[in-house]
Amino acid sequence: MAINLYLHRTIEGIIKEASQYFSVISVTGPRQSGKSTLLKHLFPDVPKYSLKDVNVREFAEHDPIAFLRQHPNGMFIDEVQKVPQLLEYIQGIVDDNPDCQFLLTGSSNFELLHDMCESLPGRAGVYELLPMTYHEAESTMREMQTDEFLYNGLYPAICAKKNKAHLFYPSYVKTYLERDVRDLLKVKDQIQFMKFMKLCAARVGAIFNASEIAAQLGVDNKTVTNWLSVLQASYLITLLPPYYENISKRLVKSPKLYFNDPGLACFLLDIESPRQLERDKMRGAIFENYVVMEVIKYRYNRGLLNGVYFYRDSNQNEVDILLKEEGEITAIEVKSSMTYHTSFENSLSKLSEWIKTPITNKMVVYTGDFENTASDIKILNYRHLHRSGLS
Repeated sequence: MAINLYLHRTIEGIIKEASQYFSVISVTGPRQSGKSTLLKHLFPDVPKYSLKDVNVREFAEHDPIAFLRQHPNGMFIDEVQKVPQLLEYIQGIVDDNPDCQFLLTGSSNFELLHDMCESLPGRAGVYELLPMTYHEAESTMREMQTDEFLYNGLYPAICAKKNKAHLFYPSYVKTYLERDVRDLLKVKDQIQFMKFMKLCAARVGAIFNASEIAAQLGVDNKTVTNWLSVLQASYLITLLPPYYENISKRLVKSPKLYFNDPGLACFLLDIESPRQLERDKMRGAIFENYVVMEVIKYRYNRGLLNGVYFYRDSNQNEVDILLKEEGEITAIEVKSSMTYHTSFENSLSKLSEWIKTPITNKMVVYTGDFENTASDIKILNYRHLHRSGLS
């Protein structure tokens, strides 16, 4: 059994490099995305303390200075958001001793940590670790058919064969509702919130419309907006902004909604098997969700945020993904079909008429086997996205 299998993460390189320059390294992300495992693998000799342990947490709460000074060179604190006042003391310690290093992980309420890291210019690095990319998990998932792969999702426990999707996701959501939503994020009505999550899953890849969801739930727009921020704060969803060359306009237009893992979206859509997914009306949206998140993870794994958009104009012209790097655009169309059609290229061919930003790469990512990387518009099977550099 491959129960002790460690799957290497692309972000390892940037974290190792950052540790040479920063007194604080924090890795945030959803529960079970592999944050603690990653840091323990990279820094095996750093003493680790988990604030999930009641005794450890009580010590940290009642005597934070003594807790933090147990090791003069620093420590690894898992789930630091459970005792947020530690952040203030950590700041003081690293101000006095920049050679002291703290490794921190957390899965919710991490605005506090982010604020602290921003107050330590040159001493803190903040990184987000989402579920795995296909390239990271390829060794264990390459034999799977597309629908099985999407249904399983990319949480490390599943990719490393330590759990199965039909067991993992029910437990994951139950734990999330009981711990994060009730205890940490102060949402009182868990049943109503679960309905909200399912309605979001039914809108994967669509423009987020708070009024529409509020009407279906019988709540006001403010409640829906607050709940959406809960899903974002706990790293379960990503809102993809539209691309406008006028940045002010970009900030006020409605985003598209995606889940950070396709397996979680399948569970919330009551999809119970790869076979059901194969014929489900949401299959195309789930596949698009997967590809969008691969591009976003590509940015995160290099320590970069933002830069990924979709394009849609008033004439309903649309391109699924625009990746902006160093002032240039990579444009991607996503299709769940196994059969390639030249019509897949239509929007990509016209994009230069719609935006002025230089477009250096265009590609269609789909599920078929025919590939062509020599033409102006590259044609790629989704399993080979990393060959284009996006992994």
